[in-house]
Amino acid sequence: MTSLATYFSMGGYGGFVWPAYALTAVVMVGLVVVTWRGLKAREAELKALQELMPGRRGRTHEAQDQ
Repeated sequence: MTSLATYFSMGGYGGFVWPAYALTAVVMVGLVVVTWRGLKAREAELKALQELMPGRRGRTHEAQDQ
């Protein structure tokens, strides 16, 4: 048990290290959430735009280039 306590104290720097890890984890989770919301918004926007132009929906890039 003392080796675990020693690990978590990190030689006296645990008070600085663990909050830094926690802050980093919060920021990373926040970035994932913001990115996921942005993706869903862009997908909804793309779907709305595709519904405005139903004749072009099934075309591929190769067919558009010719």
